[in-house]
This record gives sequence, structure tokens and C-alpha cells, in this order.
Amino acid sequence: MKIIAVIPARYASTRFPAKLMQDLGGKTVILRTYEASVATNLFDDVFVVTDSDLIFNEIVSNGGKAIMSIKEHESGSDRIAEAIFSLDVDIVVNVQGDEPFTEAGPLEQVLSVFKNDEDQKIDLASLMREITAEDEINNPNNVKVVVDQSQFALYFSRSVIPYPRDKDVGVRYFQHIGIYAFRKQALLDFYSLPMKSLEASEKLEQLRYLEFGKRIKMVETTHVGIGIDTAEDLEKARAILASK
Repeated sequence: MKIIAVIPARYASTRFPAKLMQDLGGKTVILRTYEASVATNLFDDVFVVTDSDLIFNEIVSNGGKAIMSIKEHESGSDRIAEAIFSLDVDIVVNVQGDEPFTEAGPLEQVLSVFKNDEDQKIDLASLMREITAEDEINNPNNVKVVVDQSQFALYFSRSVIPYPRDKDVGVRYFQHIGIYAFRKQALLDFYSLPMKSLEASEKLEQLRYLEFGKRIKMVETTHVGIGIDTAEDLEKARAILASK
């Protein structure tokens, strides 16, 4: 299988404008994310896909590979699908542009499910981690996922799922970790399909896959990513980098 990583990188950000171009120990956040992805040695190629000349030039001028996104997109999947349309590739991994400490471990986990999937029953794969604290379970910013006995996703929600009507039945709660690996065709199908009511309501693009019958294999992990969503997150990342 030919496996590539694609890093969707928008310049605009509602919570932290231009966060990907912020300095993190002498390099920008997006460059550190790109270099960390390459350093995993898991991919035949790594690309940044962006709508920004600044980000494009930042990657290319430092010896990396970047693709300009030619359309406005509502989701990362749309942006990636446009970029990989003409590429010869089997599996595409979506690496978040604001995770400069990306490591091989969780990426290997999400890729592992395709190794024995000879019948290609898996359209895409992603990660989840168990959460037990009530504030984490109730937080709508933590997307929850429920799965069937084979670990295929049944539903994702910002709400508490399943609802704890009976607290003594041993239910486990899982937070979705937004690392994805896609078959190329699943991405291209997504790109051609309209947004339906579940996705529009929850503002979760993975629901489009489920609404149109795609199968999402979930893998349990203990991984907790270090993303940069706010200026405070950036300061924490600088402290982490300085301590290494």
C-alpha cells in the first residue's frame, strides 16, 4: 500500500488567528508539524495542503512539499480530497496542522487496521480514548463516540452518549481523537456527497461518512495529543519544547 500524510492548514482560525505561523522554538508551528510527520518514517510522502501563500511558502522554502487548495472548503476532508484526487495513493492519513509534537505511535495504531483488511471492509479508521471524569464526559468540546462489538463507530456526538439512565451497567465513555486514516475512495466519495442534517447539527464531518454508509473502524488508545488552539496552548508548547 502507498501511504501518505496530508496536513490541512488553514491560515484563518476563529479562536487563534494565524496560529500555524506562530513561532515555536525558532520554527513555525506548521513547519514543526510537517517535520514531525516526516520524522515518523511511516509515509511514502507528506504534504501540507493550504489556502495560504504564507503557509505554502513556509513549507516549500524549508524543503517541504505543499499543495495550494484551489477552493474554499467546509472541512478538512474536503480540502484533502481535492488535493489527493490525482495522486497515486491507497491510504491517506490526516495529520492535524496544529500538533507539532506528532509521534509515530498513534499513527501506527490507526494504520494497523488496514494491514489485514483484505476485503476492504474498512473505509476509514480513527482513534478513541476512554474518559471517566464527569467534566470531560459532559464537555461538548470533547466529541464522544459509541462503537459496536467489532469496534466500528455507531455514532459521534458532542452530547453524552450513551445517556446514563442507569449508571450501574458498566458503560465506558470514549472521546474521539481526531487522527484519521482514509482509503482514497472514501475521501473522494465524501467530497461528492452533500452535507446532511446530522453533520449540520453537530458540526462533525465524520457523521457524513456514517450517514452515507461508510464504515469507520475505531482503535482504542491512551494517546492525548498536544494541539494548539489558543495562545495559552502555544505557551505550554513552548515550555514543553524548552524542557526537551
